[in-house]
Amino acid sequence: MAKALLGYVGGSDPRVLSEMRRLQQRVQDLESELVRMQAENDALTAAVRHDGDSLLDSIDVSKAEPALA
Repeated sequence: MAKALLGYVGGSDPRVLSEMRRLQQRVQDLESELVRMQAENDALTAAVRHDGDSLLDSIDVSKAEPALA
């Protein structure tokens, strides 16, 4: 059963091993990219929270102009 799960019957096919290594590397690359993007998103979220309050406080609603339709 283990052989069937790994995808080979009679022996190691170099093409299959090469493809498996390539796919494993691609998964690692995507995981690294995901971690980087999550960190960047967290930093941007923190910056918006910090700067967002002062931006909203600076808007004078009584002097706001209507949106053009």
